[in-house]
Amino acid sequence: MRPITFLVIGVAVLTGVLALAFSASGSGDEHVAPIFDIKLPPDFRDWKLISVAHEAGKLNDLRAVLGNDAAIRAYRDRQLPFPDGAIIARLAWQYVPSEENNKVFGRDQSFVAGAPTNVQFMVKDSKKYASTGGWGFAQFKGSKPDAAAQLNTCFPCHVPIKGRDYVFTRYAPTP
Repeated sequence: MRPITFLVIGVAVLTGVLALAFSASGSGDEHVAPIFDIKLPPDFRDWKLISVAHEAGKLNDLRAVLGNDAAIRAYRDRQLPFPDGAIIARLAWQYVPSEENNKVFGRDQSFVAGAPTNVQFMVKDSKKYASTGGWGFAQFKGSKPDAAAQLNTCFPCHVPIKGRDYVFTRYAPTP
C-alpha cells in the first residue's frame, strides 16, 4: 500500500476513536436535559415568584414556582396559551421541621426548606415541542440533568390540565 493510504486509514481510525470516546464520555454538554434539549438557565433564581406550594405524600417537599418575564406577563394578562419563550421553573426542597422556630413557638408548628431536591422547567416553544402541547420539560439535580426516563413522565402528568395550557400552578400575586 502507498503511504498516503496508510495516512488516510490512520486518520479515519483516529477520528472514529475520538468520536466514540467523546460520545461515551457524555462531554457534549453535561448541563443539557435529554429528550427536550433544555439547558439550565443561568439566571433562573432571579426570576419573579409565581406561587409556593407544599407537596405532601411521598414527595413531602416545599416548592417555589418562578417565571421568566414572558411567563410573568402571560400570568398577569391571563394569556392562554402561554407565548413561546415563556419558561416556568419549579424549585423544590425537603419539608423539614424547624426546631429553632418551634422552641420560640412552644410547640411543633414550624416547617422550613431543608436540602434542595431538584429544579424542574417547562419551556414553551409551540413548534419545537408540538408533540407535547408546545412545552419542553427538564429536571436537574444540582446542575446535572435527570435521565430521559424521568422526563418521559412529565407530559402525561400534565395532560389532564390541557385547558390551562398544561400548567398546574396558578398565579398568586401579592395583594
